[in-house]
Amino acid sequence: MNDAPALKKADCGIAVSGATDAARAAASIVLLTPGLSVIIDAIKESRKIFQRMNSYAIYRIAETLRVLLFMTLAILVFNFYPLTAVMIVMLALLNDGAILSIAYDNVHYKDKPEAWNMRLVLGVATVLGVIGVVSAFGLFYLGERVFHLDRAHIQTLMYLKLSVAGHLTIFLTRTRGPFWSIRPARILWAAVLGTQIMATLIAVYGLFMTPLGWGWALFVWSYALVWFLVNDRVKLLAYRVFDPTAAPLLAKTPVDVTPQIAKRAYELYEQRGRQDCRAVQDWGQAEWEIRKDEPYK
Repeated sequence: MNDAPALKKADCGIAVSGATDAARAAASIVLLTPGLSVIIDAIKESRKIFQRMNSYAIYRIAETLRVLLFMTLAILVFNFYPLTAVMIVMLALLNDGAILSIAYDNVHYKDKPEAWNMRLVLGVATVLGVIGVVSAFGLFYLGERVFHLDRAHIQTLMYLKLSVAGHLTIFLTRTRGPFWSIRPARILWAAVLGTQIMATLIAVYGLFMTPLGWGWALFVWSYALVWFLVNDRVKLLAYRVFDPTAAPLLAKTPVDVTPQIAKRAYELYEQRGRQDCRAVQDWGQAEWEIRKDEPYK
């Protein structure tokens, strides 16, 4: 009962499931599940969402820089339109279809609260975008000067390259470490593979463009995969430059014991007759009991 005025005054008052009617009425949020662990679950999920948003922001900025810079420079310097309007539309549709699945991707979140680091986001995205432009012009040079392809075939070649390399970039931006450090979700794998199979078939058989053939399609895939491995190493270097204070990937970190603390705090709350006024004391005692012999991983 004594907590009701404080809950009403708070920006976001939270009442546990067994709180008094007055406390529940005054609170902004009422927990329907016994204990405080549901708050921990909500915080963890919100931090996962933040990591996915961060990955999407880096990917979207890098991909925009890659496509726009390449097309602009190709038009201004070489007087050549590397993509037709139809190619741009199909590229955008396939990219958007795959990137939607990042909302269900597997991520690792930090134990401490995070905020947007725009210097890091823009820095890493710019590095990946510029490297993508370099690789695109490298393929353009090979197609025109080495293999002497006509402009129509080069357009299809560049369409497939931008599509494949763009989707591979998703696997770069989703993790701060090497691309294999966090296993992608199945839905992300399925979305990327599905859209890239479609893009490859479109280029090979020439839907709204000059047919490329399987030989050149395999060459583009090999070229994109090699640059993907290069980009992954460059990404790690970019993170070191733009975020030098980050802890090493293999550094020892404390095991997250917050769920155990929440469980013990609720046990104390029940043992003491559900006294809402002692919630802070219950949490403090539970934290002391759990953290006495806190393990490390």
